[in-house]
Amino acid sequence: MSFQPLVGQGGYAGWRLLNRTAGLQKSLIARDPVMARSHAHLRANIARLSSADDLVSDYRLLSTTLKAFGLENDINSRVFIRRILESDLDDRSSLANRLADKRYRKLAEAFRFDRGASAGSRQDLAERIVERHVAAELESRVGTVDGNLRLALNAQRELPALAGAGSTDNTMWYTILGSPPLRKVIEGAFGMSSAFARLPLDRQLQDVKEGAGRLFGTESPNVFANPQDLEKLIQRFLLRAQAVTPVQSSYGAALALLS
Repeated sequence: MSFQPLVGQGGYAGWRLLNRTAGLQKSLIARDPVMARSHAHLRANIARLSSADDLVSDYRLLSTTLKAFGLENDINSRVFIRRILESDLDDRSSLANRLADKRYRKLAEAFRFDRGASAGSRQDLAERIVERHVAAELESRVGTVDGNLRLALNAQRELPALAGAGSTDNTMWYTILGSPPLRKVIEGAFGMSSAFARLPLDRQLQDVKEGAGRLFGTESPNVFANPQDLEKLIQRFLLRAQAVTPVQSSYGAALALLS
């Protein structure tokens, strides 16, 4: 039987337990025979990839990679994924740059087939994908117990990377608003009403900036690079969610957001 994550009763108490034991839980997931075989295949074959076609034609390698980037539901959309991987990221009009969901751009950035990455750098990439794949699998398994914890784990992983990307504040906020799982955490932590999503985008931007200002004393998403402030955001999200939604019923909504 595959390892089931330890989250106690869920909610914020479950979050604290999960953070104390995350390293151990990830190591147990990585030793799962199915996971171990997928990672061995990735490490053995990533150096030979010279084109997007090479990747999308290898089902096991593609499946592992897409899961690592939170895109596992696109496993049967190989033509679309090939177009993403072939996107010219220096061209603002390319497909990966046009999509609001920046997970696709991150996938294209990882491989950059047009730049002819060396075998050595591919091996480094393999280890990064393995790390992301294990984290994504933990998130997925946590989501079967508490969907809000899955959203929190995703935010813990994605928001610091976004804050360190060197983009403008507005660009970072628009990226967050364009990511359903990150948006859900922000909306919950800032106490946005159900009418928020129907507002014009520029008004949504204004409101999230004001929410950040109230909670952190700054309107900049760079605040998420600070572990204490990131924890403050997640704590507020989980406590608010726990107050209005039974833990178990959160799973379906979270699964839809993360798919």
